[in-house]
Amino acid sequence: MGRILFLCIIAILLLIQDIYCYYAIRSLHLSERVFKITRFIYLSVTVLSYVILIGLIWYFMTDHPIYRTESINLMTGFLFALIFSKFVFTFVMFLQDGGRVIAGAFNYFKSILFRDDTHEIRHTFLPERRQFITTAGTFLSGSLFLSMLYGITKGKYKYVVENVQLEFDDLPEAFDGFKIVQISDIHAGSFDNPDKVALGIEKINELNPDVVCFTGDLVNVEKEEINPYIDIFAKIQSKYGKFATLGNHDYIGSYNRNNPIEEKAYFDDFEKKFNQMGFELLNNTHRAVTIDKDSIYIVGVENWSSDRWFPRKGDLEQATSGLDVNTFNVLLSHDPTHWDAEVKHLDKKMHLTLSGHTHGFQFGVQFKNFQWSPAEYRYSKWAGLYSENDRYLYVNRGFGFLGFPGRVGMWPEITQITLRKKKAAFI
Repeated sequence: MGRILFLCIIAILLLIQDIYCYYAIRSLHLSERVFKITRFIYLSVTVLSYVILIGLIWYFMTDHPIYRTESINLMTGFLFALIFSKFVFTFVMFLQDGGRVIAGAFNYFKSILFRDDTHEIRHTFLPERRQFITTAGTFLSGSLFLSMLYGITKGKYKYVVENVQLEFDDLPEAFDGFKIVQISDIHAGSFDNPDKVALGIEKINELNPDVVCFTGDLVNVEKEEINPYIDIFAKIQSKYGKFATLGNHDYIGSYNRNNPIEEKAYFDDFEKKFNQMGFELLNNTHRAVTIDKDSIYIVGVENWSSDRWFPRKGDLEQATSGLDVNTFNVLLSHDPTHWDAEVKHLDKKMHLTLSGHTHGFQFGVQFKNFQWSPAEYRYSKWAGLYSENDRYLYVNRGFGFLGFPGRVGMWPEITQITLRKKKAAFI
């Protein structure tokens, strides 16, 4: 019902936008022939968007699916792209029209105050729209639309490997060069092409990881969403183990939260799915990884968030029980807000914390020394590497996608973190 209400709201917003955008486009100084072509394209795309919207409403009302198909994701993505690109155009035009109203009001009151010939106001109440601003808004919204189309057709499976090398004074000698591969936010219920998902798994295996860590949100809502992909993720290979923890979406499923027996049965079955993929689920516990006689510890907590809307089931005290203050620890904690709230101040040092959750909002730009995404207005730590107090946090941008069935600029990420023993400096 919530999804249907959401789609109905979209329909109303679309109608308002379409009326406003149509009259804004009419203000462009186009030749008669070009205007007719532009109007035909605009009206055709608009009609198509309503057909798609009605089809999606009908689909979700009648089938209530937990799996996605390529056609459904394509239609949903097209609708998203059209809405957001029109929103950008509407925003630019609204700013311009707001300026026109202010200028018109100024002219009106000026004409009242000064009625002599030298101060006569010869402009109409509303000045004409500036062609430059209207053209710029059209170009900007069109570029966004094309970028989002790329994101839903190619970008969502454009797996990128991010390589990070970290040095530590107290890393055990046997772990110098140890490779941790992290993935996060699979959101299996959004996938629509097992073959393309398998290409991401191949990239993981090409890295020849020592351990693989998955930091939560295996599904969108229901645990059964992973079923078609269990065999694919089971092909992930590592030398010393595959470890996982839960994210906020993993708690949404259909079970009676007031019945401890039913809840336990749900998560026991969920854990079996992790095991079938070869992952050990670390729910507020830890495991040692040993090479020769040296060990490091993989610590896993259930979801913990500073946001009150998300679960706070993570228990660091329980997860680190039995660990010495001098052990080398890698923490898996889905939500990066946990790091600032608890992890970085913990007496038992978490040398490296691996998180996800933000997806980099699946939209942004990245260059060598610069990255931007709307995610930075929501999260202080939203993608990449952060450090404080000789401790590191890495926020993975996510392997899958959620909501918008695509990615623009913030490509799906596979992170390879190589641990290095810091060499002593000789004077």
